[in-house]
Amino acid sequence: MVIEMPMSQQETKIKPTHDIRIFTGRANPELAGEIADYLGTNVGPMVIKNFSDGEIYVQIQESIRGDDVFIVQPLCDPNKSLVELLIMIDAFKRASAQSITAVIPYYAYARQDRKAAGREAISAKLVADLLTTAGADRILAMDLHTGQIQGFFNILVDHIYAAPILIKYIKEKKFRSDIVVVSPDAGGVERARAYAKKLNAPLAIVDKRRQAHNIAEVENLIGDVRRKTAILVDDMIDTAGTITEAAKLLIKEGATEVYVCAAHPLFSGPALERLENSPIKEVIVTNTLPLKQNVPQKIVQLSIANLLGEAIARIHDDESVSSLFD
Repeated sequence: MVIEMPMSQQETKIKPTHDIRIFTGRANPELAGEIADYLGTNVGPMVIKNFSDGEIYVQIQESIRGDDVFIVQPLCDPNKSLVELLIMIDAFKRASAQSITAVIPYYAYARQDRKAAGREAISAKLVADLLTTAGADRILAMDLHTGQIQGFFNILVDHIYAAPILIKYIKEKKFRSDIVVVSPDAGGVERARAYAKKLNAPLAIVDKRRQAHNIAEVENLIGDVRRKTAILVDDMIDTAGTITEAAKLLIKEGATEVYVCAAHPLFSGPALERLENSPIKEVIVTNTLPLKQNVPQKIVQLSIANLLGEAIARIHDDESVSSLFD
């Protein structure tokens, strides 16, 4: 289910502006429609189709000359959606758009941000180069796996967070006990600390050792979760191995309940089955990515459309985006 969680300062829709244009690829058109509704406009008409050999064809169906164009395209099914985004950017550049902002709620390849072993590619940097070369003037991204990815670009990057939406939902819950915010690994401590500060809660850390790609082993817990409701915080849920093993450890260590908050619901491979069979009470995610059909009832999806819409409006009006999170 999708739950609309408008931020308090965003209750009134912004007046339409003639030169702010929202377009979308095929990755998440529902999200683009919600963003357009918030901005008081419509998603622009386009033809996007595949030729018989799989090549992607894009044609813009109206003039966008001199307009500020915002293309909404999360990189789910990344190989297809990335190429589609690159072709769309090129089409808008050749159609004389005033500016082109790629709105990428989920940035794929972000976990390949360094060489962890010999002869590996740094794919996150390659994707940044491709987007820039295609003609994007600016990037609007949400919850990048590591903030340093902003430095891979030679164009402006606005990095925003789903935290206000997720934290608002948590604050409105009626928990049976005090809460503790838990990072599922050492790399997510900064993120979890920010949640803990906003929720006025203590912090705990799960010690995770990664044996291979998509295989992690939970070892120890740093912090006290006894008789507390544990809120596990991560940027994404992929195969759900880390999250579900961490939840089992927290219950073993005396937590009364376990909830999970994450921006990006990738839910690949055995993720849904693992979440369904885990001790997790509720999995709270956003609609940066569309959910698959027949997801477990414990999965709650919140809309980030208003937050993205506000960021787009501020970019268009040359106002501060970072002040959204002050």
